Amino acid sequence: MSDPDLHETILAAWRTNNRITTGLIQHVPDHLWEASVPGIGRRTVRTIAAHLHNARSRWIKTLGAEHGIARPPLVDLWAVSRRDLVSALKRSGSGIESLLALGLANGGRVPPSKGYVWQNLPLDVGHVLTYFVAHEAHHRGQIVMIARQLGQRLPQPVTNGLWWWKPAPSRSRRSSVRVHSHSAD
Repeated sequence: MSDPDLHETILAAWRTNNRITTGLIQHVPDHLWEASVPGIGRRTVRTIAAHLHNARSRWIKTLGAEHGIARPPLVDLWAVSRRDLVSALKRSGSGIESLLALGLANGGRVPPSKGYVWQNLPLDVGHVLTYFVAHEAHHRGQIVMIARQLGQRLPQPVTNGLWWWKPAPSRSRRSSVRVHSHSAD
């Protein structure tokens, strides 16, 4: 068995995370999109979802803009539509992938930039990837929990999708593929 290509492994792991985040956002029921977080009236599922893109965009600006990686525009936390957010997540997902590729091309470390003053995150690609994935997993969990707190369990295919880390099967094979069951909801 040959050793995995670290470059492709890191980028594929990010693509998987991006697919999982985007898939959740695409399938949050409409009535939950505007739902207020219990106990925090100004915060909604929409604002949490939009925060994911905006956080990516800010990190791209901080770590990548100086190195030629285009920062995608921020979205309005209070007004972004689900469709526009999914498009924005695709752009910011590509930006984060470019940031990781930059680090991989630079010996496994994202090159320091003048804008990076928060010294709490090591800039090796392993830590950078893990930080971004952990951040998004935290907020995906919040969205699932908010739905439960509001008595609106997300459909099982949506919550199972949070744990489907292999590439999606082709359409012709989907009916024969068993979905991994996980009690994420």
